[in-house]
Amino acid sequence: MITQEQRDAIRGWFAGRLPDDLFEELVEVTVDREEVTVIGRIPGPRLADGASDAEREAAVQGRIQEFRERTREGRMDVAREAEHQFRRKVSWGVECAGQRALFTHVAAPVMTRLRQTEREVLDTLIAGGVARSRSEALAWCVRLVQRHTDDWLTELRESLEHVERVRSQGPDADNSTP
Repeated sequence: MITQEQRDAIRGWFAGRLPDDLFEELVEVTVDREEVTVIGRIPGPRLADGASDAEREAAVQGRIQEFRERTREGRMDVAREAEHQFRRKVSWGVECAGQRALFTHVAAPVMTRLRQTEREVLDTLIAGGVARSRSEALAWCVRLVQRHTDDWLTELRESLEHVERVRSQGPDADNSTP
């Protein structure tokens, strides 16, 4: 479990390490056991008044692609340092004109055992065209739960951080014996 203090330290490192002109704002730094995802805001493209929705969409996609290519080398330098320091892969993304795009991200395999009734749920999602495989169906289920239980998950994470703080203050925290 990653504590809020560890998350804050990693976010702080990126806030201090990233070049000032890379992003308009560091929007989000998300951390788990395998990955750090860094998302920053970049300026939207300037368009003429009355530009169509299709033109706006294409301009935003073009801006995101231009940013990705132009900043790749510098972002990879920072990622190498961070991967060495935090022992996690670093992924990048941006927000531009209200759209979010991830450039890279880790798709970590997760092994699980499911009973027949649980497998039937996944197979129904496949049969219904929601997913192409059980793996994809399971990922869809996780995203659905995540979307509908953010408050509960936040409270659970905070409780786990409290348990970790209390545990770190216990008698086994200091290995020296009197």
